[in-house]
Amino acid sequence: MAVSSLMVPLGTRAPDFELPSVAGPMVTLADLDGPALLVMFLCNHCPYVRHVERALAATVAEYAERGVAAVGICSNDTDAYPDDGPAGLAGQARRAGFTFPYLVDAGQQVAKAYRAMCTPDLFVYDMRRDLVYRGAFDDSTPGNGVPVTGARLRQALDHVLRGEPVPEPHKPSMGCSLKWKRGNEPAWLLTVG
Repeated sequence: MAVSSLMVPLGTRAPDFELPSVAGPMVTLADLDGPALLVMFLCNHCPYVRHVERALAATVAEYAERGVAAVGICSNDTDAYPDDGPAGLAGQARRAGFTFPYLVDAGQQVAKAYRAMCTPDLFVYDMRRDLVYRGAFDDSTPGNGVPVTGARLRQALDHVLRGEPVPEPHKPSMGCSLKWKRGNEPAWLLTVG
């Protein structure tokens, strides 16, 4: 089921985390150094993610050259969606060309802390790790015929790197709902409507 991102208030501080990567090493928020940070909630099975994954990989690689730190996090229930387990995510990283750490949030606590709603769900933080953009990669979705460009994310990152606020309104990201483990749904999800 397609849902939109929650649009967490701007200025919200990036929640700390320590998660294993599909490559093995643990990664923390403090490991991600740079003038901007992109946190992406992704998964392997979602058609919305697959639709943008190669362009997303290219965009992240391009902005990494300008110092932007990036991380992908998969928080889906892998019992219900085994393609989103570590092996599937490693395959996706190879297929799409991901060069950023791809982390597994098996306990789903990081997704709760960031208030992630969908895949993809994108959050951009400034040097202080305050939220400055949350929203869509671009205007393309599977089947709408709009080219995949990454224009909205690129614009946001350009503003952050210039030390400027990202002009609003921000268009919410849209994608597959996060797949919560039964009984693990966050309390705030029940109030979203």
